Parts: sequence; structure tokens; C-alpha cells
Amino acid sequence: MTLNRRTALGLAALAATARPAAARTQVSPQIAPPDPTEVIRLWPGAAPGGERVTVTPEVTERSTDPAFHDRFARYTTDPILTVLRPDRPNGASLLLIPGGGYRWAVVDKEGLDCARVFAAAGVTCFVLRYRLPGDGWSAGPDAPLQDAQRALRLIRAQAVTQGLDPTRVAVLGASAGGHLAGMLTARADVTYAAVDEADAGSHRPDLSILLYPVATMADPHVHAGSRRELLGETPTPEAITRYSLERMDWTDCSPTFLLHAMDDASVPVANSLQLIAALRAAAVPCEAHLFEAGGHGFGIRLIAGKPAAVWPQLALAWAGRHGWAAPT
Repeated sequence: MTLNRRTALGLAALAATARPAAARTQVSPQIAPPDPTEVIRLWPGAAPGGERVTVTPEVTERSTDPAFHDRFARYTTDPILTVLRPDRPNGASLLLIPGGGYRWAVVDKEGLDCARVFAAAGVTCFVLRYRLPGDGWSAGPDAPLQDAQRALRLIRAQAVTQGLDPTRVAVLGASAGGHLAGMLTARADVTYAAVDEADAGSHRPDLSILLYPVATMADPHVHAGSRRELLGETPTPEAITRYSLERMDWTDCSPTFLLHAMDDASVPVANSLQLIAALRAAAVPCEAHLFEAGGHGFGIRLIAGKPAAVWPQLALAWAGRHGWAAPT
């Protein structure tokens, strides 16, 4: 994709609307944009392996500012895709997997907020609300991966009827969502039994974008909260190896884009650095951007006015060089 002036201005304008109210000169009260109305259920019936699940789903709002939402979902039992369709689709699709340390999944910061920026560039976006590993699902740590694999297959299966290209389906994951997106990319094994014709297709993305990803499950660079939620208090060495991205087999995996801030105090930048080494060893096309400052979990809104605010443009330009997106 060649970023023309109109697209760049559109991205900048959308990023500006995502800033906190204190960072803007307000002429009138700012109101958060309405939620998209199109929602796709992942599973035609109950999600697999829920016989022992007794949790009640909830979504919590943390924002007290009417200009933006900051919600997170816990105890999800009926995982969904929330769809944002651009005015001028370019044929590319993007599965967005927000973070939350596998304790919850954020809705806005790394989900809808990011999706609005990519939709402005012509990309059809699907934000995943996934099940969590600690809620009693029989698949345990693979329950979120079941949802991610199913989501990617659904997007690809529906692409043709929606005027989209089934060979241009990318994934974007942030923080623990970056770990899940990384597993979706690297792991060849299918983690659930097929339920319909959509499951005949590949579950692996054509491109992968990982924002400040939780990568390793091993000390000393592990994000301890994500490991605890995914693997329990005392995981075995075998489990640590199996769920560490840098120890997976990346041979023939899709091109991968990484973004991380050097001052990330939650998920050390070593997570990305180790993963970059693994990608290079497997000859996976890879681009990485490491910013001096930015912290963790910034998404779109929290990075406004800082150097890392250009990351959507960088990701789109990289994706365009790999044939994923086209100018709108």
C-alpha cells in the first residue's frame, strides 16, 4: 500500500479523535463514537468444552470521560466478532485481538479504537471477544486459541460473499492478544473439532501484526500475570516451552510486524527481541519498530502526540509492501 496524502490525513484525524479530552481544544462536548451494530457469533451452538463453565459474562466500563470508552470483557461464554466495515473496502480483512493479560479482554483500547483507524484506510475489521483460560473450559490454555482459529476461518470463509479477498486476511494482536495472535500464526495444530464448512479453510493469517506482545512464558522476561492466567501458578517446563512464542516452530509462517516501547515496564521489550531472533532464524520476513518511550498498552488514544503514534501508518505501509492492502 502506498500511503497517499488523503489516507495519511484520515489516519491522523481518527487518531486525534481518540485522544483524551484534556489533550484537545474542545469547542463542544466530545461524545464517544457509537458501537458497530454488526456482530458475528463464532460458534453455531455453545462454545466447545463448556460443561464445567459456570461464569456469568460481564463488560465493565472504566472511563469516566464521555469522549471515549475504556471497557473490558470478562467471563465470556459466547465469543463474538464485532465488525467495522469501511466506506470503501480495499479487499483486505483484519482480525483484531485485544489484550488483557488473559484475565479479561479489552474492548476499545486495542480493539474498536484500532479498528476505526484501519477501517479508515479501507480495511474490513473484525474485533474478537474471546474466552479466557481460567473460566473452566476443557481446553484450558487453548480455549482462547480455539476462538482465534475459528474467527480467522470464519473471516476467510465469508470473504468471497462479502467482496473480500480470502488470501488477504491479517491478524493484529496487542499484549496478551499479541501472544494469542502469535500462537494463531505459529501453531499448525487445530485445537477443536470442525463444526461446519468454514472449518475446512486455513486458520493461519496471511500477515501478523504484534503490538508489545507477551511472547515468552519463561523467566526472567515473562509477564507473570499472563502466565499465571494461562498456565496456572506452577507451570511445568514443558508447558512453558509449548506456550512461549520464541520457542515455537515459525518455519514458513506469514510475514510479521512487531512494535514495542523500550520503556515498557509491564511486558519487557526482551519479549519482542527474543521473538525477532526466532523469526529471523526461521527466515520469516519481519519488520520491527522499537520506540524509546511509550510504555505499555497504548493502542491509539494513549500514544497521541508521541513518536509511536505513527505505528498504524508504519504497519499499513509494511502490509502494502507484502500485497495485503491497496490504496482506497
